[in-house]
Amino acid sequence: MKDAHIVLPIQVQKAISRLENAGFEAFAVGGCVRDSLLQREPNDWDITTSAHPDQTAAVFSDCRTVETGIKHGTLTVILDAMPLEITTYRSDGAYADNRHPIEVTFSSHIEDDLCRRDFTVNAMAYHPQRGLVDLYCGRQDLEGQTIACVGDPSTRFHEDGLRILRAIRFAAVLDFSIEAKTAAAIHACRSLLANIAAERIREEFCKLICGKGAVRILREYHDVIAEFIPEISACVGFAQNCKYHQYDVYEHTLHALEQSSYDLATRLAVFFHDIGKPLCHTSDAEGSHFKGHGPIGTQLTEQILRRLRFDNAMIESVTQLVDYHDRAFPAEARAVKRLMQKMSDADILRLMEVQRCDRLAHADAYATPPPTLVQIPLLMQQIREADECFSLKRLAVNGKDLIALGWKPGKEIGEILSSLLDDVIDGKLPNDRDALLKAAVDKHKSHF
Repeated sequence: MKDAHIVLPIQVQKAISRLENAGFEAFAVGGCVRDSLLQREPNDWDITTSAHPDQTAAVFSDCRTVETGIKHGTLTVILDAMPLEITTYRSDGAYADNRHPIEVTFSSHIEDDLCRRDFTVNAMAYHPQRGLVDLYCGRQDLEGQTIACVGDPSTRFHEDGLRILRAIRFAAVLDFSIEAKTAAAIHACRSLLANIAAERIREEFCKLICGKGAVRILREYHDVIAEFIPEISACVGFAQNCKYHQYDVYEHTLHALEQSSYDLATRLAVFFHDIGKPLCHTSDAEGSHFKGHGPIGTQLTEQILRRLRFDNAMIESVTQLVDYHDRAFPAEARAVKRLMQKMSDADILRLMEVQRCDRLAHADAYATPPPTLVQIPLLMQQIREADECFSLKRLAVNGKDLIALGWKPGKEIGEILSSLLDDVIDGKLPNDRDALLKAAVDKHKSHF
């Protein structure tokens, strides 16, 4: 990071030039500057300017604009197909809800704008001719891989409680440490997360758990995570006391997560897979037992994901992975076909990954994943390539065929089709229309 030169996209250069030609200052600011200095591709580009929103709108009157946050001075300008958030220099007034300022005051000085920002690495601005404006040693903190608040951390967090979660999210994603005073304030102010909307918490948590440094942050800040997922508190320090495990429940979870891919559904399933254990614990002379922790963990996981406003598809995927995480599936065509009835191919691959991670986090003598975790995906691929039947959609007959034979629509048709499918999967019948129709008639005579 010796050179602070940043190559701005042509649209950003044009926007800055337009504002300057109209008599205003303008800089690229915030995350795009941070990411550029880290040689990462920014997700978006923000500009800060001395122009007020109405003045910005006038400068870009020939462009499509969106009043993204006009009350706080932000106007989104679509310039040559690129959306640019352009915000007036401002100072924030008092915060009423630990989230939003009651009022903002527009300023003519960039120093006023940078001093209100959350973290030093996000409080840098850049101009193609003037270079880097770094009043709070943000570049130094980037080089030191440190997240630190601008000014007093407690003040920053009481202004906006979401910054608590943003701090640990940045530390997880960038794999940075957190400066001591900032870390202390995160722990001390964590209850402020109660004022934050579930959707915002979900967004930050999803980025955090998929971060390169997620395991370290989840370990160091489990008390913060427990503010919105209190169910994990019982897992922290909960000894397993059996030959299969060498870690407590939460440490086992973190060691499993350390082995995981960065797919979100997989990471969530690994994080929640043993959350039901403390509620199922029994012990005897042989040690601890956690019978039924899968179904109970599934219920807890669904409650948590719904509370955090995850969409139904993610909830269904993750809860099923948690439910199946400790089930043994034989590497046999029949078993794999039945699994393919219940889960998508993507979720079967995720399930194998969850089970692999779980096993690798066991005690050393029991930490070898079974070969079935590799064999099952291969069988699934073979079944797909051979276009074999494993679902009612692939069965050579359907309800219309049975109705044509004289059956009335209803439950009986579904039962017969399911029975035929079982026979095809078990190899008792070919997936042939004539053979299936004959078998359907025989089943009707003998069983219905």
